[in-house]
Amino acid sequence: MKKTFLMLIFAGTILNCAAQQISETKTAVKVGTDAAQPFLFSLNTLTAENPRWNIHYSGSYGERTSGQFGYDGLGQQFGVKGYLGSRFTLYATAAIGFANAGGITSAEQAEVIRDLVGGKGIAGFRLGAGLGLSRDWSNVGSAISRITASFDRTNWRMAGNLRFEKAFDKNRDKLDFITSFGYQHRISNILYLGVEALGQDLEGFWEKDEAEGGAKVMIGPSINLEPNHSKLSFSISGGPVFYATRSQVIPSEAIREIGSVASGNGYTIRALVNFNLHR
Repeated sequence: MKKTFLMLIFAGTILNCAAQQISETKTAVKVGTDAAQPFLFSLNTLTAENPRWNIHYSGSYGERTSGQFGYDGLGQQFGVKGYLGSRFTLYATAAIGFANAGGITSAEQAEVIRDLVGGKGIAGFRLGAGLGLSRDWSNVGSAISRITASFDRTNWRMAGNLRFEKAFDKNRDKLDFITSFGYQHRISNILYLGVEALGQDLEGFWEKDEAEGGAKVMIGPSINLEPNHSKLSFSISGGPVFYATRSQVIPSEAIREIGSVASGNGYTIRALVNFNLHR
């Protein structure tokens, strides 16, 4: 846990120094929080006022966690996110994991989400729902659905997700539940600080044979840097992983933000670089 917070504090110091240097020449205050992907564990929808098409790269490191973005070793992800018009957002990713013990695996997923409430502008409340498909590390396919909610103001923003997953494998859970929440406050024209939390495989609270090893929780600081007039933006988040419940089932290789393990807690750190194709 000490390693996690020391690394995050160090990263925050570097980002804050960069923010101060950039803001010396760019002093105008933005009128909205137009980041394409400010949070690491909560997906936000785009609007016609957002950057329309983006590609991103994210890397993570975890210990005693195992699984996507909590991969026990180095995990990497490439993704694309774009606004399709009519309040539709496309989000697709491909992930590659390099395990500490050796070996390489991959996983992919794609979703289309539509804002049902709001979504015509960046500011204010948005509520959306979407559907998608995924292939996990063990080549098992799943149908996924997601409910998104966000609230954006000039000086702060928050976002939350509720994700449902149905794996096409009789040995998996009937339905998986994953929830997340993030909050960030603007501390300078281009720098945001906040917190993110993630609850994973929450069905473990009522299913003793939960297929991913039980319910898990992560909470930690969140940093987002958006340089003015730049195509690039940066985010970092992570923290300790707590295993709230245990099941005796050998954990599956389902796609997860933080992974599963038979015993012991761990930590994960994830960083993302986003490139806006149209700014």
